[in-house]
Amino acid sequence: MTSTTPDATRGKGLLLTFICIGIFMVYLDSTIVNVALPEIQQDLSADMTQLQWVINAYALVVACLLLTAGTLGDIFGRKRIFLGGLVGFLAASVLCAIAPNYEFLLVARVLQGAAGSIMIPVSLALVSTTYPAPAARARAIGIWAGIGGLALAAGPVLGGVLVDAFGWQSIFWVNLPFGLVALAVLAGKLAESKAPTRRRADVLGQILFIVAMASLVYGLIEASARGWSDSLILGSFGVALVALAAFVAWELRRPDPMLPMNLFRSPVLVVAGAVNFLGLFGLYGSIFLLTFYLQQVNGLSTTAAGVRFLALNVSIMVFSYIASVVAAKFGPKLPILIGSVASAVGLFELAQLEPGSGFGSYWWAMALLGAGVSLVGAPATVALLSSVRPEQAGTASGVSNTFRQVGSVFGVALTGTLLIQHLRDAVPDALKGVDLDPAARSEAVDVLSSGDLSVIAGLPAGARGPVRDAVAPIFTDGLQIGFTAAALGTIVGGLLALVILPGRKKMAAARAAAAAAAAPAPSADAPRAASGATSV
Repeated sequence: MTSTTPDATRGKGLLLTFICIGIFMVYLDSTIVNVALPEIQQDLSADMTQLQWVINAYALVVACLLLTAGTLGDIFGRKRIFLGGLVGFLAASVLCAIAPNYEFLLVARVLQGAAGSIMIPVSLALVSTTYPAPAARARAIGIWAGIGGLALAAGPVLGGVLVDAFGWQSIFWVNLPFGLVALAVLAGKLAESKAPTRRRADVLGQILFIVAMASLVYGLIEASARGWSDSLILGSFGVALVALAAFVAWELRRPDPMLPMNLFRSPVLVVAGAVNFLGLFGLYGSIFLLTFYLQQVNGLSTTAAGVRFLALNVSIMVFSYIASVVAAKFGPKLPILIGSVASAVGLFELAQLEPGSGFGSYWWAMALLGAGVSLVGAPATVALLSSVRPEQAGTASGVSNTFRQVGSVFGVALTGTLLIQHLRDAVPDALKGVDLDPAARSEAVDVLSSGDLSVIAGLPAGARGPVRDAVAPIFTDGLQIGFTAAALGTIVGGLLALVILPGRKKMAAARAAAAAAAAPAPSADAPRAASGATSV
């Protein structure tokens, strides 16, 4: 037996490696695209509203489908669903890379997000079934969880290098060789598994949730172009409200709901979800804004911009570990409060950026934001999981991830919209004093108001400097609005945590009570609990 154990261990390690490669690609494609946005904007003639959709089409689909994806693995087999998701992700990446226009790219990003949403929860279930021993499973899940932080850190830097060397299409082509190797290995060596208790997919609930989220995000993004009082915008908000109400009503009636509404009876779960939402709102909104500031206002290359994001991303990696240690010792409330304050200070400082600000004046604000988001994220998830019964851990984990994904979608949508609205209001007056013929001024106003500063290079030589001097401060003023909105959100999250979340002693008592309640459960219930914990 001892002679076969090393081989078995190496086999499991190989499977874990290639499962994590698949997940790394999914998380990477949520961040690597940001530094390529200015190149995509020029190549596909896309305005900033359309660029928001390039980011949000992917994140929105992931957010909407997460709760259902784990169920599909339980029903049809986790290996089959994961490999199907991987094939779909690679195919969609190829479509992104060959996109001849914005509309084609947008559809490909939706397909990419749909495939990625399947892979995330099913991969966790595969890791758990591959490592049945509790200690080994905990280590494997720790490695799986760390992949997200690593992808977040690698995305801007890798994206910058690839875009500068090979063009924006290369950020999608890079998925292909690694994905094909992972597909070949996992197809041959990964064992099939299903949930012991058969579940049914909540198709109507999923459709209603997608309609609600898509309508709401559409209204937020398109409001900058159409105006907040436009009938289509108001209609989209109305559809979102009706669909959300119908979703809640349906979930309350369904015996096996996609999202059990009784979870929201816990104020701790609601606050922890809100804190996760607001933390990712500020993070992804800031990444979106900083990308355009670094490349369009300060004129940095994609590689130089990506390197500067290391101040943010390395901080996230370091403090993600520290947050778990602090939460274990002091409970989740203290690190959430500290993290909320740190995030708010970092965001308020980023709101002071001016055209030409040197890296030395803001790197620490990016690092502070990364530390704050990390100190909030993991402890909030700990608080959320501690507020539910053990058999609800899997569903609660899905709720936590959904809050985070939706927060990232709304962060890009709202901060981008605030920036574009400010540009549309201020750019026309700013260019009135610049010496340009009427036709050139009209075209410049239209393009600059959409957030594309690259048009300045095509203006007459004598007008380039004055136009840039007039528009760059307006751009940074718009950034200030977005950063300030994100900072206020983190403050709200911190205040909610301060008022509602229990302290360390009460949280420890709640965990002890949950453990005591779970201890006498008969062994027959164990497979069901394990399935719930790993299905999202």
